[in-house]
Amino acid sequence: MKVRPIGDKIMVKRLEAMAVSKGGIVLPDSAKEKPQEGKIIALGDGRVTEEGKNVPFTVKKGDRVIFTSYAGSEVKIDGEDYLILSEDDIMAVVK
Repeated sequence: MKVRPIGDKIMVKRLEAMAVSKGGIVLPDSAKEKPQEGKIIALGDGRVTEEGKNVPFTVKKGDRVIFTSYAGSEVKIDGEDYLILSEDDIMAVVK
């Protein structure tokens, strides 16, 4: 199924949670934190100003980004989990 976010929304695929802690302890699923990092899968058209001008995104498809803890809405499409959020929820691009 093809999905295209609308307006200033961005679709992100979360990166997998770490299965082993930095100290080498294997973490069960219940102890894993949801990662705040993901890859941009799709973009909407951008934000529209009060004057009606379209402002392009500062990120692009394929960028690896860090977003806020409670950003966006989780959706399941074709058995895969995604996050749909606003560009304002993105804090940084990972190079």
